[in-house]
Amino acid sequence: MLQELLTTTLWLQVLAMISLTFVVWVYMYIRRLSYIMTHHVDYAKLGKSSALVELMPEEVSYPSDNLKNLFELPVLFYVISVMAIQSGLVDEVLSIAAWAYVCLRGIHSLIHCTVNNVHLRFTFYIFSSLVLWFMVVHVAVVMLSAPLL
Repeated sequence: MLQELLTTTLWLQVLAMISLTFVVWVYMYIRRLSYIMTHHVDYAKLGKSSALVELMPEEVSYPSDNLKNLFELPVLFYVISVMAIQSGLVDEVLSIAAWAYVCLRGIHSLIHCTVNNVHLRFTFYIFSSLVLWFMVVHVAVVMLSAPLL
């Protein structure tokens, strides 16, 4: 019973990270399109993604930069979560760490997409990364200590 609850919880945490990525993606297009419309940007000039960076103020690119970031280390979160679920190795420690990771990444994204205070953003990035690497090591240790079938 507890194992099923923990497994369901980890799926919800994976879904929360996917939802965060979706929200950042939507916000990126809201920021870009509102800038393009209010400043009457010529669509012909937007053929390359580098043109967006050149034409728009830096803060309009914050969500885009964060979206790219969400496809870097968070990919390991998805992999380690699925590995733990498929191996039946989800435990309380992993569940708590996964919630910590999701929350820290959410705060990191909020900072990155809005004020982009680099020092504050980096602090949340480092803590979330440490939690993620802890999750990787934890799953590896549990997996290696499990009896072989």
